[in-house]
Amino acid sequence: MDLQLSPAVDDSAPMSASVRRNDQRIIETSIPARLDALTWSGFHTRVVLALGITWILDGLEVTLAGALSGALKESPTLQFSNFDVGFSNSAYLAGAVCGALGFGWLTDRIGRKKLFFITLALYLTATAATALSWGVASYALFRFLTGAGIGGEYTAINSTIQELVPARYRGWTDLVINGSFWLGAALGATSAIVLLDPHLIGPDLGWRLAYLTGACLGLIVFVMRMWIPESPRWLMIHGHPEQAHAIVDDIERSVTGHVQAPRQAWPTIKLRMRDHTPLREVAHTLFSLYRQRSLVGLALMIAQAFFYNAIFFTFALVLTDFYGIAANRIGWYILPFAAGNFLGPLLLGRLFDTLGRRAMIAFTYGASGVLLALSGYLFSIGVLSAQTQTIAWMVIFFFASPAASAAYLTVSETFPLEVRALAIAVFYAIGTGVGGVAGPALFGALIDTGSRDSVFAGYLLGSSLMIAAAAIAWRYAVAAERRTLESVARPLAFVE
Repeated sequence: MDLQLSPAVDDSAPMSASVRRNDQRIIETSIPARLDALTWSGFHTRVVLALGITWILDGLEVTLAGALSGALKESPTLQFSNFDVGFSNSAYLAGAVCGALGFGWLTDRIGRKKLFFITLALYLTATAATALSWGVASYALFRFLTGAGIGGEYTAINSTIQELVPARYRGWTDLVINGSFWLGAALGATSAIVLLDPHLIGPDLGWRLAYLTGACLGLIVFVMRMWIPESPRWLMIHGHPEQAHAIVDDIERSVTGHVQAPRQAWPTIKLRMRDHTPLREVAHTLFSLYRQRSLVGLALMIAQAFFYNAIFFTFALVLTDFYGIAANRIGWYILPFAAGNFLGPLLLGRLFDTLGRRAMIAFTYGASGVLLALSGYLFSIGVLSAQTQTIAWMVIFFFASPAASAAYLTVSETFPLEVRALAIAVFYAIGTGVGGVAGPALFGALIDTGSRDSVFAGYLLGSSLMIAAAAIAWRYAVAAERRTLESVARPLAFVE
């Protein structure tokens, strides 16, 4: 349902340059057009930095969980089995699912900015508590709570990216911010190398210090979050048009040095302000009005969740059990793996805005699936070494990383503003619940068999899901590149 913006109007007063209000709570606003007309600036760079650092922390968390698996097994206190490692990682993902749903609902009701601080506080507290774990149950519980904080971040951050970044930069920005996860992965790998060195600290104390490091780094985010305003698009629908107007004025001054001319003719849209969106309307929007888009979002989310979580959470077990790599050296193998994952979105991201969403999503998903099947076969016949296996993963995830980020991009830009955060949460939750939570535990069990053929079967399952998602995206994905959010999916509050 595309939206054509109203013809340009000539505004004469400062307030009417952006917002006109009547007694029926209907406003006429040019805020979307003004935001999309901006060129890239220091403001947008600060947004990228402030949002990207959360993904860095998530990358640190997930990498530590993988890199520390050997130390957790060797710990005299915990003495984890491979199943315990997989179960704890699944607990983290289950927490992320619950956090995404709960905080996603709140994000659409109380705004993006407030949720930033709530979810960050939960993340910091739970991460610090993980360092004090005394057994499988306590470790899994604290990982669950850490995941809940990160899951809430997914919804608020992806919504904010879409609503603050101009349309022509939206795809590349979203992919790079999500790809910054892998800078955290590199940081986690480096930390693991140092903290698990038996000549420096040792594995039992080292893994505890690793989690405390993540909690300390998270404190920096509190300061950086002050750079990000509330979404003007969210404010104008939820009854605060004057505040939205003031924020856009500030953004324009930071970008151009002045507020864009009041008399300039901007395209406008009419919206009926609302306090919240009932869950019945949310369900109708996601599963009836935009049923086809929901199919695409689910397919992309499920495929990338299984592909990523199953492989990344257990790659350390593959290296230790099949290649005999010492637990304290796992970090060295993560670094090239992380490099491929970050370079993928960085180098391919702009193509999502130029060649387009459908072509690039289908290509990256399809290439990832084919390459995983090929490398899985080589693994099964025993021709790969630890080094060549790592190189294979590096190449595979060069394509899989922008593919996974594109799943969040697709969901966050193809649904109306009023349900955007909850849509991200619902599809993330279903995708992670189906593909992600089961993946690490399944692969942990497959690795425990000691059979390369069993692990290969798991790889083939991940490959098949990615190829199927590529076909669905090629057929049904929306060409949202360089289009305003309101034209991709008009707000539910839109008034003809």
